[in-house]
Amino acid sequence: MGEPKPRVSGASSSTDSYSTPYASPTPTQAPRHPVTLLEPSHQHKKKGKKVFRVFRSVFRSFPIITPAACKIPVLPGGSLPDQHRSGSSGSRVSGTLFGYRKGRVSLSIQENSKCLPSLVVELAMQTMVLQKELSGGMVRIALETEKRADKEKVKIMDEPLWTMYCNGKKTGYGVKRDATEEDLNVMELLRPVSMGAGVLPGNSEAEGPDSEMAYMRAYFERVVGSKDSETFYMLSPEGNNGPELSIFFVRV
Repeated sequence: MGEPKPRVSGASSSTDSYSTPYASPTPTQAPRHPVTLLEPSHQHKKKGKKVFRVFRSVFRSFPIITPAACKIPVLPGGSLPDQHRSGSSGSRVSGTLFGYRKGRVSLSIQENSKCLPSLVVELAMQTMVLQKELSGGMVRIALETEKRADKEKVKIMDEPLWTMYCNGKKTGYGVKRDATEEDLNVMELLRPVSMGAGVLPGNSEAEGPDSEMAYMRAYFERVVGSKDSETFYMLSPEGNNGPELSIFFVRV
């Protein structure tokens, strides 16, 4: 998608499409690179790491559920914000969706591709399922958490647990977590990439023969609606007909 990507053994990528065909080479161990990513300029203080780890350990074991269609949560004001409205004031950040094809997909938000992640959320959806949704052209992911009086001082992006909806269907729980060694290795490999999609070799010992890790990276416009809502709109290169993706974080 506009800029060359690093050539990684066993990986293929595309700059023109989010749906990337690839062969099935013999899986290899992903190379581990020293982390040279920089601290974000507005690094938030990390609080309650132990609480996040407890939520992660408990809810990672939950099954991904797909019950009957549910309505996407409505943001304050009565409707979802219009991606194309005039006068929107947002900041541009780098967002990466990545995961093993049969594993859960994770979302990483960085100030830019050279910075450490400021947010990592493990989503309640398999990577291959999200790829299928993206092939349809439009994806709306809503991450909802309950508004309570004891949360008044908690920033919305510091919430540890979210109920996730994809295109109106409840899929399970999204969990915020600290970036793992593998997360940082992926971000380091993708450091030269600003936009694009492809695959990277994963940890074959941990994941078995189907160990390729798919990724999609793009710029997102971050729009803060209120203390209880933030939205990330994926920005596609001009003239590109790739998928349209919006991610909503809301307290209701």
